[in-house]
This record gives sequence, C-alpha cells and structure tokens, in this order.
Amino acid sequence: MFLPTTRAEMKKRGWKKLDIILITSDAYIDSPYIGVAVVGRVLENAGFRVGIIGQPDIKSDVDIKRLGEPKLFWGVSGGSVDSMVSNYTATKKFRSDDDYTPGGKNNKRPDMATLKYCNLIRQHYKDTVPIMLGGIEASLRRVTHYDFWSNKLRKPLIFDAKADYLLYGMSEKSIIEFATALKNEENPLHVRGLSYISKEPKEDYIQLPSHDECLQDKNRFIDMFDDFYHNNDPISAKGLCQKVDSRYLIQNPPSLNLTTEELDEVSELEYERDLHPYYQKDGKVKALDTIKFSITTHQGCYGECNFCAIGVHQGRTIRSRSEESILKEAKKFTTYKDFKGIISDVGGPTANMYGYECTKKLKKGTCEDKSCIFPTMCSAMKTDHSKQIKLLRKIRDIKGIKKAFIASGIRYDLISDDKLNGYTYLKEIVNHHISGQMKVAPEHIDDEVLGYMRKPGKQSLVEFKKLFDKLNRESGKKQFLTYYLIAAHPGCKEQNMYNLKDFATNILKMNPEQAQVFTPTPSTYSTLMYYTGLDPKTRKPIFVEKDMNKKEKQKNIVIKKDYKKFRK
Repeated sequence: MFLPTTRAEMKKRGWKKLDIILITSDAYIDSPYIGVAVVGRVLENAGFRVGIIGQPDIKSDVDIKRLGEPKLFWGVSGGSVDSMVSNYTATKKFRSDDDYTPGGKNNKRPDMATLKYCNLIRQHYKDTVPIMLGGIEASLRRVTHYDFWSNKLRKPLIFDAKADYLLYGMSEKSIIEFATALKNEENPLHVRGLSYISKEPKEDYIQLPSHDECLQDKNRFIDMFDDFYHNNDPISAKGLCQKVDSRYLIQNPPSLNLTTEELDEVSELEYERDLHPYYQKDGKVKALDTIKFSITTHQGCYGECNFCAIGVHQGRTIRSRSEESILKEAKKFTTYKDFKGIISDVGGPTANMYGYECTKKLKKGTCEDKSCIFPTMCSAMKTDHSKQIKLLRKIRDIKGIKKAFIASGIRYDLISDDKLNGYTYLKEIVNHHISGQMKVAPEHIDDEVLGYMRKPGKQSLVEFKKLFDKLNRESGKKQFLTYYLIAAHPGCKEQNMYNLKDFATNILKMNPEQAQVFTPTPSTYSTLMYYTGLDPKTRKPIFVEKDMNKKEKQKNIVIKKDYKKFRK
C-alpha cells in the first residue's frame, strides 16, 4: 500500500490527520531509490502517520491543501535530483524532458523547488507547524554556497527558504529522532545531522568565516569550504557555526552511519516499486525503467572526485548491505508480474566499492590529510572484490533471474589495485553483467586536468582497456567501453581537449559520441575553483572557461569527427 497522497487514502486507513507531510518536486514514486519515499517508509515503520505530495502546483492551493495540515512538521525536498540541474543544462538551456515527471515533459518542477514549496506552505498555512528541509538540494546548500544559475554566493538555504530546520546527508536515523522529539514536545536541537538558525553562536563549534566575509574575500570562502568539507564524517566531525547577517547557522555533527543490519532493514521496507496511481493518469515516469528492478548494495563513496558531491551528501565511508538481504530482494523481484528476469543494476555510487572498507577509517573516521585513492591507492585501503564476486554468482543462480547488469559506475583503478581478485571480478563482469558495452568514467586524460579533478592518470585507463579487450577476445564477445568525459572543467583549456581527442583517436581507437560540459553544482571543490578562479590548495590562479560558446566548443572538439577544423 502506498503512503497516502489524497484524503480518500487517509480515510481508508482511518486517519483524520497526518503527523508529517512530505513535499517533493518528483511525482510520488515508492521506491528505495527515491529519498522521499525512503524517509516516508522509515517514518511509517516508526509509527508515524505520513503522507506525500509530489509536484504540487505552486500557483494554487489545490495540491498543498490536499492532505490538510500535519500535526508535527512539513518535510520539503527538491527531489531526487537538484531542481536546477534537472531543469537546465550546463550552458543554462532549459531541459524539455524530465525523467521524474509523468509523461516526461518538464512542466511541473519549479526552479529552486525547495524554496518555492516553503513559500507555498507559508502562503496558505499561517503560523503552521515547523518546516524541515531535506534531500540533496538542501543538503548541498546548507552553508554559504556558489549558485551557478544566478552567478553569486547565496546564503545557506534555510535562511532564504525561511524554514525552521534542515536535515542533511542520509537522514534515516536523524529523521526518526527529530520526529520523536516533536511528538514528545521536546526540543530537537540535539539531533545529529540537524541544521538550524540561532540568535547566538555556538561557542564550542568550529566558527566558519561569516557569509559576509565569504562575499568580500574569495580566500575566506575557500577557508569556509575547507572546514565544511572536512567535517562530514560522523566519527571525527565537529559541529559548525556560521554568522549570516545578525543570526547564526548552527550545523550539528553528521548523523551516524547505518550499520549493515539497519541498512538491511531500511532496504527491506514494503516499497510498491511503482508510480502512485494518482499520477499514472498523466503518463509513465521514465525513471522507473531504470530503478524499478535495481538493487542498491551500499551507501557512500571514497572516490572524492572534485566535481562530485556524493562524499558530502552520502559520506566517504562505505556501508554495505548483507548478502542475505540483497539476495532476498533479488528473489522478491521474481514474484512481480511485470518482471522479465532482468535486474537493471546491482551497485551503488561506485559499484565495486561493495563489501570492503579501511579498518582505520571505520574506527577513527576519514583522514583529513590524505585521500583513500588519490593520487595513488592508500596502503591502508585493502581492495577486495571477493564479496561482490560471490554475491553476483549467487544472484545469477536465482531461479527466474536471466541477467543482472551492473550499470553503476566502476572504478577501474580499484580493479587494477586488487591483485588477488581484480582480474576475476572483471572477467565476471565481461562474461555475465554487461550488455554490449561497459561504462567507465575517466573524465579526461590530460594530467593537469586530472589533477584538478582528482582522477587517476591515463596509464591506468590504458592498462584497463587492454585487459578488457583481452577478456572479450577470450570470451568470444564483441563488447566495448563507453567513456564519460567532461569538457570545460576548471583548469581545462581547448588544447587539453585536443589532447583528449588525440588520445581517444590514437590510443583508445574510438570517437567519443558524448561528453558533458562541467556543471558547477553546490558543495564541490570543482565549483569552488570555478567561482574563485583559484586552486584551493595553492591559492594560485587557474584558468576557468566561463564563456558558454567556448564551453560548447570544448565539448565539440572531442565529440565531432571533423574536430580538426576547430584547430586554430
């Protein structure tokens, strides 16, 4: 049974009033891949009465009043994807399609959705219960941040949205603690993972450079971001305090990571894995094609790519589900009438990080002075693909499973580093878990640009391709690699893209068909470089391409077959 999104559904459950109403800029898809659905199910499992309103019309009160006013709080999310990223390309062109909207037309997701929904609530419910912000849009905007679309630094979102609280990161634990505190009429300000506004600073927390200091001095903005970035581990992080005008943003230390048992429990809640019937009349949701029969094996990523915010949102420590839980989910798929025997994905942020972690990190938290895998693999990180190999073999043995693909990203440098099981793992992938092509993400090959991205050097890609080609020849399969590439990243000039094109043509023996222009999203070091024009480590100026036409040219250099005409 879906969580209610209409009064009629509330009546069927015998509910006259909800404890919590969750608002999202996606249509309501009940899936473990959808953050709002997970939060709703977790709250329901804890005994709270929860409803969901997806994509409310911000120009009327019809949708926002559909379920009445909640007893405890409103939970507002910008959706599964940041609403600005969902609505606009990297060159600020409006996207006409939306994979999370019924019918696929992008006509129901407002810009800065979190802010707009808060305004909608305040407009129609005066003196209402607290408004809580959550989801990736709010999580990555919880301190002073650069907004690419307005080309300026903005205040922490909780100030602009005039919300009462913000829960950042993965909030399965903190949302229950917060809701329980309100239910018991207790002050919730102790909850880990919580941000809120205070009239007074919190003296025992790290004092970040103020919002005004960040506006006046780019070096102070870098200082602020460094402190923010290095206080995201629940074991080692300290609380943060930032002055914004005459008030203060208070950010409590992050919520504790889920244990394997807790992650299993959340994953095994009774999701419908479908679009709520209320929204089906408007058409299908394309996202379901990918996520309906996919399995999340773990949370977190220690890759620390500078352009990626997963580490800030999900964390840099891997939390893996048990093999038993994953197999149980795969077996359950075979009971669905529309299951064709194909599992779309078995993975996580990075598929081959499942099942192992640095024991030192698990005890003491992430290292502040070094990375797990950049520029080289840390000796404390013992890469081991054996658990995933065993898991994949057991999934293949389940009656009714014809194919289990790995569509999540795979780090080829981790495969090379695993001397005991890396070869066997890749052989398993080549023989059983891809369909014609395997996606890898070198992003670039120029050493200078890779350094700004925090990505491994091109030699590891060359070695990986040789092994991939060898295994395909041995298996008699004609499969190939496809590459995610980025143009116009900070530090990248046109010559760097010519270098990439030459490498793809002469070494990889292929013509890239797609590349993406770098999008400066909040809370990444790459965005920090884009705004400041400085290398955050050395504080020295770096080249940043900001001309939209020249960004497109960088992209065309690598994807156009007749690229030589672009040369000066």
